[in-house]
Amino acid sequence: PPLSGRVYGRRWLVLLLFSLLGFAQGLVWNTWGPIQNSARLAFGFSGWDIALLVFWGPIGFAPCFFFMWLMDKKGLRVTVLLTSSLMVLGAGLRCVPVSDLEIRKKLIHGGQLLNGLAGPTVMNAAPFLSTTWFSPDERATATAIASLLNSLGSAAAFLVGPLVVPPPNGTARPLALGGTPRIKDRIEAVLYAEFGMVSLIFSAALAYFPSRPPFPPSVAAASQRLSYRRSFCRLLSNFRFLMIALAYAIPLGVFSGWSGVLDLILTPIHVSQVDAGWIGFWSVVGGCVVGIAMARFADFIRGMLKFILLLLLSGATLASTWFTLTCLTTVTHLPLTTATLYTSCILLGIFLNSSVPIFFELFVETVYPVPEGISCGVVTFLSNVFMGVLLFFLTFYHTEFSWFNWCLPGSCLLSLLLILCFRESYDRLYLDVVVSV
Repeated sequence: PPLSGRVYGRRWLVLLLFSLLGFAQGLVWNTWGPIQNSARLAFGFSGWDIALLVFWGPIGFAPCFFFMWLMDKKGLRVTVLLTSSLMVLGAGLRCVPVSDLEIRKKLIHGGQLLNGLAGPTVMNAAPFLSTTWFSPDERATATAIASLLNSLGSAAAFLVGPLVVPPPNGTARPLALGGTPRIKDRIEAVLYAEFGMVSLIFSAALAYFPSRPPFPPSVAAASQRLSYRRSFCRLLSNFRFLMIALAYAIPLGVFSGWSGVLDLILTPIHVSQVDAGWIGFWSVVGGCVVGIAMARFADFIRGMLKFILLLLLSGATLASTWFTLTCLTTVTHLPLTTATLYTSCILLGIFLNSSVPIFFELFVETVYPVPEGISCGVVTFLSNVFMGVLLFFLTFYHTEFSWFNWCLPGSCLLSLLLILCFRESYDRLYLDVVVSV
């Protein structure tokens, strides 16, 4: 093939299937947070249970390095099929109709854990897929779509859950099995619908999801990469990579844990389950739209990744500080209204979620020729470590949330300072441009 590479129309179908898989994984992971009040009544969940159901997401990143090795050695098809099969099994466990409430709760927890095991693939493989299938002037856009659809699935849970499942009104008489029949039936309808969606995506991937195109789309896609062990040595010895890895992992880990229990945080300030759902939904949707637009801008004007991140993290720091001070209304006397909560949360979600694909592209450019799945896998693993630590403390300190809210502006400010000190480089882009010419 020519040095400039060759692209295939089927790349969009591959991107669609992978993006739908990420969407479904985010939807299943965030099932319980937006309807936590209803779930408490229907299944007898405690506050600890709700936090643990969200916590299974970062716990599922424990075998992250195995999935990175599998993607590097066996390609996308094997990794995606294994990931989607875990999701089918996990979604099916949550639907098992067991009358014993304690057994049912254990099955639900087990299903959430299996879905969490799919997280390393749907969150790490986007840059690998974009490099394998897309030309250099489409890579950032493809990375944005593939990575942000997982967040869009989490946002859809904020919308679907509160609209389908009615909140407890305080007057319903609990039954022996732990809740009103109407609420429990609606929750089970959501679980069955999610199981059907995951099964359909698995069937489509089984029918058609190739590992790679016949010819690579660019010089970088065809070039030799470092081995698995040499890649880790290169990453751990690269101080610039460690800087931007922390700049990504700390604020995104804190924000993921915070958004997963957003309803739990907003309930003490008398925000309804439906309003909390809409706030979470629009914050993530806005981030997905802006993130894809920013990635398209980065494709057109190359070499601007650091500048874009500085803008996004500055906005995230201001928005998170506004939200935190608003929640301390007895101290700051700022107006606590639905409009201010909507605005601050949506802006925070836009700035942080839209930074994800920009960070991913910067990781790959900084440490090339380290494989994309390994470099992004390390940083998402770190992000889930921070998220897991935060949710671990939440399981013990879930009666007061001001400390949780202050973690947001602190993490955004730290990330902004790290990016300011970072010296960017574009090794992969340089190879594509120089060798192709």
